Amino acid sequence: MSHEHTAWMREALTEAQAAAVAGEVPIGAVVVHNGAIIGRGQNRVLRDLDPTSHAEIVAMREAAQALRNYRLLDCDLYVTLEPCAMCAGAMIHARIARLVYAAADPKAGAVTSVLQVLNHPRLNHQMSVEIGLLRDEASELLREFFRQRRG
Repeated sequence: MSHEHTAWMREALTEAQAAAVAGEVPIGAVVVHNGAIIGRGQNRVLRDLDPTSHAEIVAMREAAQALRNYRLLDCDLYVTLEPCAMCAGAMIHARIARLVYAAADPKAGAVTSVLQVLNHPRLNHQMSVEIGLLRDEASELLREFFRQRRG
């Protein structure tokens, strides 16, 4: 993983931290195109009263506006937690080129953990997937959030 990859994931972690401050589950995402962030997202389901306001969806919506196209061709999505089925499906529709995620989600992950939504042989879009970048930081952010919530 290059230094640039790590920098993008740190930006996603910053989004996750902002979500935690707002009382949301701390998940953050950024969409990168041609070496620049064109979409940022954080979990906003409580604030937006919207079950689809996951970090990845929010970031992809912003990126689509930036590109003036719902197809996010040649875009990479960095997210702090393994995407769920909804987000993985949206990434396929958007034609994301590469997904990089930090921590696995053993309860709802739809890349490798629970389901394997991406890169099914019958789908017409395949994307590169990289797992584990800054895993410890992302996992600790989630653990601390739920620890405080229970406490």
